[in-house]
Amino acid sequence: MKRQVDYTWRVAELMAAAGMHNSTDLIPRLAERGIQLSRPQVYRVVHQRPERVSLQMMAALCDIFGCGVEDLITVTASDVRRKRASSAAATSPAPNVVQLNKSVRPRRARVLSDDD
Repeated sequence: MKRQVDYTWRVAELMAAAGMHNSTDLIPRLAERGIQLSRPQVYRVVHQRPERVSLQMMAALCDIFGCGVEDLITVTASDVRRKRASSAAATSPAPNVVQLNKSVRPRRARVLSDDD
């Protein structure tokens, strides 16, 4: 069975709990631990969900906030079930297509002669 894994980046929450309300407050604390980042880089670390983070950065953030990795990242995993295509679903058209044989049918024309 396939599993779908996702995570939540919680650095902004930890900063707020520590009384740091600006991402720039993190720059000197990271510099004390040997990590030199620019203001835009620190802003992205705090406010955006990163795809890649070095272990040195993770260790520095854990040291700054006095927490563990599980506090920085909340992981969620769930089973993904495949949807089986039923025969009705496989033959049904797209939702914006009207099936003429079921819902809208033309009326048969009735031809009248001039005599009638």
